[in-house]
Amino acid sequence: MGDETRELIHRTDAVDRVVAVRDRTFTTRPTETVALDRIGGRVLATALTATTDLPPFDYATMDGYAFDATDAYPLDIVEADVYPEDDPPALDDGSAIEIATGAPLPAEANAVLKYEAATVDGDRLRGPPLEPGTATYRRGSNVEAGTRVFERGERLGPKDAVFLRDLGHETVEVFEPLSVGVLATGSEIHEGTQSDLDSPMLQGLVRSWGHEATFEGTVPDEFERVKAAIRRLAEEHDVVLTTGGTSVGPKDYVVRALDDLGTVQFHGVRLRPGKPLALASLPDAVAFAIPGKPIGAHTVASLVVRPFFTGRQDLPTVRRPIAREIELGPDGFEYAIPVVLSDGEAMPLGHVDSPLKVYEREFDPSVLSSSTRATRADGFVLTDSALAAGQDVAVVPYAAIQ
Repeated sequence: MGDETRELIHRTDAVDRVVAVRDRTFTTRPTETVALDRIGGRVLATALTATTDLPPFDYATMDGYAFDATDAYPLDIVEADVYPEDDPPALDDGSAIEIATGAPLPAEANAVLKYEAATVDGDRLRGPPLEPGTATYRRGSNVEAGTRVFERGERLGPKDAVFLRDLGHETVEVFEPLSVGVLATGSEIHEGTQSDLDSPMLQGLVRSWGHEATFEGTVPDEFERVKAAIRRLAEEHDVVLTTGGTSVGPKDYVVRALDDLGTVQFHGVRLRPGKPLALASLPDAVAFAIPGKPIGAHTVASLVVRPFFTGRQDLPTVRRPIAREIELGPDGFEYAIPVVLSDGEAMPLGHVDSPLKVYEREFDPSVLSSSTRATRADGFVLTDSALAAGQDVAVVPYAAIQ
């Protein structure tokens, strides 16, 4: 392991530090109450516990006849029907009652014989033997009263409205969205000789993670102006995202400015592309200094910055064989290799056999990090060791993390 990794930290360590800062940030964050149709992407401010059993009674999951499965056929059919809105009558031994899907079972019943399996002769019912619990949804089988079902700090999605309403909630208390100011650094961007490729992408990511992002302009490579701009944004926003100026060159002023304004939690992650990421705690805000190359910026934001906004560290994957052999550069790094999923394989986008021809055998994150066409990848493979052609790999789909 060479000097290049000496002061860098592993990605998982970086995420741990990001999550710790997140926890401190949300401890004192203002809250608001929102309706269930507006919970997508919001962060829950209080833990929630089930106050009743769900379902609150046993009910039928099919149309048919309800009875005690330990009774022997034939059974006497009661002259009554039970529907979801009904209070079911009591059943005598050896009797059955017609019941609709979703209707509560009589207290004496523990099974439902579906119509298709029933033989009815007058008011007598026969059918195959049933086990207790057949075609029924038992009380408390979904959740028992007193069970913790949602945790404070959990990010909610639209599907959570189903369970929340079943628990009796019409609204929930959530933290207010974070206000994020995005600042692009670099004289070439400030003067318009190069396009700002990162800011719209970062704003979109923040919004997809459930928070508010505002582009706050550009600043040239001048230390005092960089520092003043970050200070201003930190006073106006909860989070500052800067792009560019995060390396150690003579005009890379961002991390130096953050060090003057607050405490740099880390600078540099053992991840390629995306290595020169920095996290800083400022008096009034949290700051992420994101490298300027667009693919590196997107990669490190998705892998390290995302947990701050969403609380999620998971990386959903799909398994595919890698289409080509891939060699790696220096040891001590994780490499995020963009791939296209096609014909049942994961083709490395950037390999000379792919539509984007950047490298032949050894993955080249430096060039690829600047290639805007690499955004056409379907996902990426995280690896710290070389890959053999045909090797089964775990692909992280971009759609699963943004």
